[in-house]
Amino acid sequence: MQQHAPFDDVTLITPTARMSPDVHGGRAKCLQRLIRLDMPVPTTVALSFDAVLRCAKGQLPDMKAILAPFGPQPLLSVRPSSQDPDWGGPGAILNIGMNDACLPLLADRIGQTEAETLYLRFVQTYAVSVARLDPEAFDFPHLGPADALRAARDSYEAEADEPFPQDVTTQLTEVLRSMARAWDGTTARLLREAKGAPGDAGLGLVVQELALSVGKGESGTGLIHFINEDTGVPQVRGRYRSQSQQRDARASEGALYLTKDPRGPALEDIAPDIFAQLIRFGDLARTRLREEMQIEFTIENNTLHILDAVRVQRSSRALVQVAVALAQDGVIPREEAVMRVPPSSLSELLHRQVDPTAARDVIVRGIAASPGAATGRIVLSANEAQASAARGESCVLVRRETTPEDIRGMHAAQAVLTIRGGMTSHAAVIGRGLGVPCVVGASDLMIDRKGGWIEAPGGRRFNVGDTITVDGTTGAVLAGAPDMLEAALDDAFQTLLSWADAVRDIGVRANADTPKDAQTAKNFMAEGIGLCRTEHMFFDGDRIGVMREMIFAGTADDRRAVLDRLLPMQRDDFEALFSIMEGRPVCIRLFDMPLHEFLPYDKSGQRDLAEQLDLPLSTVVERMQGLSEYNPMLGMRGVRQGIAIPEIYEMQARAIFEATARAWGRGMPVQPEIMIPLISAVREVELIKLRLDKIAAEVRGATGVDFKFKLGVMVETPRAALRAGDIAQFTDFLSFGTNDLTQMTYGLSRDDAGRFMSAYVKQGVYPEDPFHSLDLDGVGELLAIGAMRGRQTRSDVVLSICGEHGGTRPAIAFCRAQGFDYVSCSPFRVPAARLSAAQLTLLDARMASSAGSGRA
Repeated sequence: MQQHAPFDDVTLITPTARMSPDVHGGRAKCLQRLIRLDMPVPTTVALSFDAVLRCAKGQLPDMKAILAPFGPQPLLSVRPSSQDPDWGGPGAILNIGMNDACLPLLADRIGQTEAETLYLRFVQTYAVSVARLDPEAFDFPHLGPADALRAARDSYEAEADEPFPQDVTTQLTEVLRSMARAWDGTTARLLREAKGAPGDAGLGLVVQELALSVGKGESGTGLIHFINEDTGVPQVRGRYRSQSQQRDARASEGALYLTKDPRGPALEDIAPDIFAQLIRFGDLARTRLREEMQIEFTIENNTLHILDAVRVQRSSRALVQVAVALAQDGVIPREEAVMRVPPSSLSELLHRQVDPTAARDVIVRGIAASPGAATGRIVLSANEAQASAARGESCVLVRRETTPEDIRGMHAAQAVLTIRGGMTSHAAVIGRGLGVPCVVGASDLMIDRKGGWIEAPGGRRFNVGDTITVDGTTGAVLAGAPDMLEAALDDAFQTLLSWADAVRDIGVRANADTPKDAQTAKNFMAEGIGLCRTEHMFFDGDRIGVMREMIFAGTADDRRAVLDRLLPMQRDDFEALFSIMEGRPVCIRLFDMPLHEFLPYDKSGQRDLAEQLDLPLSTVVERMQGLSEYNPMLGMRGVRQGIAIPEIYEMQARAIFEATARAWGRGMPVQPEIMIPLISAVREVELIKLRLDKIAAEVRGATGVDFKFKLGVMVETPRAALRAGDIAQFTDFLSFGTNDLTQMTYGLSRDDAGRFMSAYVKQGVYPEDPFHSLDLDGVGELLAIGAMRGRQTRSDVVLSICGEHGGTRPAIAFCRAQGFDYVSCSPFRVPAARLSAAQLTLLDARMASSAGSGRA
């Protein structure tokens, strides 16, 4: 194997110099690229990470080697060059080399006052940033440059007990040592770790010939880039200041426009040739560096110098726009455009967001559970939310925690706020499914439902009807109605995802419980519905009243009589789903909910129910007590109800099959997928299958439509995963419900785990919340076992996951590795899932190509 020589500690940046961003930092490598493009970059020397690290420990690099390229009496600047520009670094130090001998020479070149000003600035910067002296001792606002310079030098000698250094080697040595130590300090280390940098991240430094920007002729400094940072559309942006140094260009006061503008003078007016050069350099950087760059420049006596170029900081909206535009212009391949956009950034584009420039009056903070932001008036119950919606008023539903009974209010509200809960609490899961902004776990908030108010930390009280804003992207709850940015599902967004779809190798469906959810899923190009939770349909309108009547029915015939009133409603629901999805697969999960969750929790609701059913309140309470369970999530729910109380499943099956027959009658042949929940024994599947086949035969006979359906199970108990081989004998698909499977594998309640989960994660008991990020070791092993055993019995059995994990990147990667056919997630996660799947496919292809090249 070929051995490469080590990189030099000190490197003069030339087109052919041996450099790497992993050794010298991103700024140093970018400057080399600019030099290769024949841009007028001042002479620059780069110090490696190792050289800077040794400098922090007192081992100085070869100063003669650093200074040699700059000639006698140089003027220099030193700037940081970290591996990632976002990691920051110590501030640049300019005017190194200014001394008494240099002053008259520089005065002849740029003017006496200007030269004295630069010398003064260097003394002030050196004193504060290098010698660490008190800034106030060097502030002389009422003195002219010459007097202020003398005063600053005198103050330095008094404060430092030595004259201001005149030797450029001494000045540069101390600057390098100071910047290296600043990077190595504890505060700097913590700051960059907060930005995602490793604690031992290296810092390079670049020593550059000072490009003067003050003096005779047109001189100044500026920044220019060529897109709008918020939208990504082409636009010349930035600022320029005459007779100023680099840091001055960032201040807006006194800055000139760049392009011609009726409001005032512009660089294009006073230096059209230089402006034209900058436009050409911008186009060149975009084409050759394959990125939208921000260029930092100076002008000295009508001569342009390029000091640096960095990637333009941009919003998520602009990120997508730029990636697509670069690919459409042939600058980068489409596959690279797909790889450039983090899937998480798409969530911001699907929802309204609080304008980053808006004032934010934060009331309380909680957990950002469902992205987006919405404003509305405070309501404290689902009924109040529905009443607000009926009046056409926007509202925010505030609850201690939500229950299934609150789903109607969540549908009606613009946002949801709860005191309790975590990322997998009821409010969080339903909020993400509905696309409703949601903040949970705002434990510092108090609710007084009787008084009709909520109280925030510090005693701030907000009454029902007051306006607040829930920012589900950041977890903040704000007073009032700040300015918003609208969702951005523009052509660039759609184009990027179409490119992603062309390369991904796993399907992406959506969890959708209502026609509205299905329409959202279709709009986001889901390939079908992977989970329709039919129990959620029973909370709409008058249906909950009918369900309650069924619960209080005394016999099976009485239950059937009540359910007959629900059948046409269910049939219409399924028919609407089939119509919206236009032939795409629709997977319908049969009823899976403890019956007591349809009953009111509070006394007033129980009294209303007693009145509705014409029963004594004591009878209602007694029935509720009879339905209560010690652990309802492991009790009478799912398939257990389908076997013990078959009337519900019978009604649902007939509704599905009649809707299917109607769809066929309209020329839309559909093949519904029916999923049995909470399976743990193969006999459960056999019993339900027999009943479904019987009802299907009856509907075929009554309608004359010879439709087919697929039968599957939701694998959400460990036993079902282990016995998947037996279950697959009777099923067409196995869909792993990772929410409940995680609960049962860990023995955790996802609704209660938030009370201690943060302590577990902080102390390393779990690497992450297993309800938020799929546990690939434990739960993942059950998935792998179930998939393997299912396919051993039936090679064509369709495999998927439909839990809340389905839209996360690690889960998608796992499903691809295990050969699953698709993942299903909430509709608003579908775009991110499509992009993640594509990126994982491209990464695998890249790794395979690299491995092949290595073998060759």
